[in-house]
Amino acid sequence: MDLGCAEETSSFMSGFIRECGGYVVIDGGFATELERHGADLNDPLWSAKCLIDSPHLVRRVHLDYLDAGANIILTASYQATIQGFEAKGFSREEAEALLRKSVEIACEAREIYYDQCAKESWGIMENVKKSRRPILVVASVGSYGAYLADGSEYSGIYGDTITLETLKDFHRRRVQILANSGADLIAFETIPNKLEAKAYAALLEEEGIEIPAWFSFNSKDGINVVSGDPIAECASIADSCKKVVAVGVNCTPPRFIHGLVASIRKITSKPVLIYPNSGEMYDAQNKQWVESSGDVDEDFVAYIVKWQEAGASLFGGCCRTSPKTIRAISKALSDKN
Repeated sequence: MDLGCAEETSSFMSGFIRECGGYVVIDGGFATELERHGADLNDPLWSAKCLIDSPHLVRRVHLDYLDAGANIILTASYQATIQGFEAKGFSREEAEALLRKSVEIACEAREIYYDQCAKESWGIMENVKKSRRPILVVASVGSYGAYLADGSEYSGIYGDTITLETLKDFHRRRVQILANSGADLIAFETIPNKLEAKAYAALLEEEGIEIPAWFSFNSKDGINVVSGDPIAECASIADSCKKVVAVGVNCTPPRFIHGLVASIRKITSKPVLIYPNSGEMYDAQNKQWVESSGDVDEDFVAYIVKWQEAGASLFGGCCRTSPKTIRAISKALSDKN
């Protein structure tokens, strides 16, 4: 099946992976880092709330991940929707400006980091070790369930009234804005069902989106995405869309990643990305994470090399991971490669 998405851009990501040395490090959890820096995220907008009242904290978290070795930083737009901002009293124009702001802040962080690298090379900054390396700013798009803020992004169950057209209409303007805000790539994250993947693929075609994209699904059993749709069928949608340059999984317990990478590799030759959560499970009813046993960082990083051997090329962390996690991932990959 070919959904006819614009010109083939698969060489974009494979070229970036080569430029980075054969593997790419993605950043980690955003909301918990914002909270660690003092942000109050008890709000339907979640981390997007900081675009309004604490943009300096958003920039700080981006810089923390760049300092940890990330090649990719994702914008704070996962839960930023025009509909969500309007529900908080913002106008359509203000909502669109906040979406653009998420990309602007990430781009600013990259420039600040590069400036610090230059100052270090000139001997202006002492006792600071920063490496200038390829860095992409990736615009994050969360699912319809993320906007609902009711946990349905972890179930993929939207109800019979939500159709392909409903989802396309919901996402259309946000995708248009983010794709034209200066980001290098757009990431459709935590995709919980096949229907939403189809909606994204259709939008990329219909809107003539010029920047490449990645599709990342979430799973709670290692075989299907959270709605019960087989991961193979979901990966096939991504494989058929020429604008999609990488496909993988995020916000998924580490124990399922190896099998999911193998399943995706059977479907597509596109680069596979993985950025699991810490292994904790989200309790949607009580809106909290339920702890798992074991040390988060050590358990997580121990699998990285095996995931690379299984066929993954891009590695990071999702919920409840930190710059410490990303630094450890970067070191593990550097030591092996």
